Amino acid sequence: MQEFFELVTKLFIPENLIKLGGVGLLLFIVFAETGLFVGFFLPGDSLLFTAGILCRMHVLDVSILTLMIGLNLAAITGNLTGYYFGKRMGPRLFTRNDSWIFKKRYVTLTKTFYDKHGGKALILGRFLPIIRTFAPILSGVIEMNLKTFFTYTFIGSILWTSAMTLSAYYLSKIIPGLEDHLGLVVLFLIVITAIPVITTYRKERREMNQKNL
Repeated sequence: MQEFFELVTKLFIPENLIKLGGVGLLLFIVFAETGLFVGFFLPGDSLLFTAGILCRMHVLDVSILTLMIGLNLAAITGNLTGYYFGKRMGPRLFTRNDSWIFKKRYVTLTKTFYDKHGGKALILGRFLPIIRTFAPILSGVIEMNLKTFFTYTFIGSILWTSAMTLSAYYLSKIIPGLEDHLGLVVLFLIVITAIPVITTYRKERREMNQKNL
């Protein structure tokens, strides 16, 4: 049993995921993060950063241009899938019962962020776990204009993949041995992206408590 858990843990390390499944698994995960509402637990940011470094090292047998095109297509397709899922679900999403995967607080957290930033949440939310998954779905629930949604989605995808993958590709050229410290870099990314989510959640909780007083 211990060996099983060790195997599962290793599989969630971005470098191992990419080496195991290659470009196909990488693109599926990028798609699933926004295309499937259960994709919020997937390591999107760290995975993209790691992919940039492994592409430069030729562990991924594709050019950086091909990789960037594939990542953006997966990210955009994922958002569109999430949008149509939200459009089909409608307000029922807010009354859906909690399960071991789905929690209503994820939707509430995203709605708070969405109410504050509007359509820009689709751009800013790309860099934030959980919000990245539920922002496209909420866009579908409120039936945002498809052209407007696609514009925000396109911009957000380009910025996200460039900031994570393209920057990692060129940073690994400038900083010798960066690939030897992937674990620390990934941990740093997880902490940095978690801070805004935690802050938004705590703010939303305080506002709810004040309303209940």
